[in-house]
Amino acid sequence: MIAQLTGLLAQVEADRCVVEVGGVGYLVQASTRTLAALPHPPAPARVLVETVVREDAILLYGFADAAERDWFRLLTTVQGVGAKVALGVLSAHSPRDLVAVLAAGDRASLTRAPGVGARLAERILSELKDKAGGMPAGAGATMPGLASAGGVEADALAALGGLGFRRVEAHPVVVRILERLGAGARLDAVIRDSLKELAR
Repeated sequence: MIAQLTGLLAQVEADRCVVEVGGVGYLVQASTRTLAALPHPPAPARVLVETVVREDAILLYGFADAAERDWFRLLTTVQGVGAKVALGVLSAHSPRDLVAVLAAGDRASLTRAPGVGARLAERILSELKDKAGGMPAGAGATMPGLASAGGVEADALAALGGLGFRRVEAHPVVVRILERLGAGARLDAVIRDSLKELAR
């Protein structure tokens, strides 16, 4: 199995690239996020690879970092999420975003990925929410532990949602502020501090 390719990046297209190693060009499908992180061809490049062997083909899926590859593996464990849909999800959301999306139960954000309808988004949420806490959030990113939203947290998220903020962007901010303010945090203080941070 091929786990990594290091060679000359010969070509980049909308959803794939060609990495030349020892005179052989390997066609690697990838998310738009990974493709954007690659240098302009021709240039040396390193791509982490997940090899998928089917009856009719051997397919290579490339990733800029291990966090994205780990999320690809996890996403493809969900029934109805094939490699193409998983890459679509990873094109729409970084690993850090995915941790937040699953923690917040944000089905609407998942449906923005190509190939993900409401029913599939619900399945992804139900199957992966408990697993997301142990997943990497990406280089240099630390995400708070997943906790079920309730009390002040739920009210603050609802209020911020009413003001037009998406759950995926509001949730990590609210959790961070609740940790800072402690157990006796008042709703008005959480909303006020969240608005200050989200306005930056």
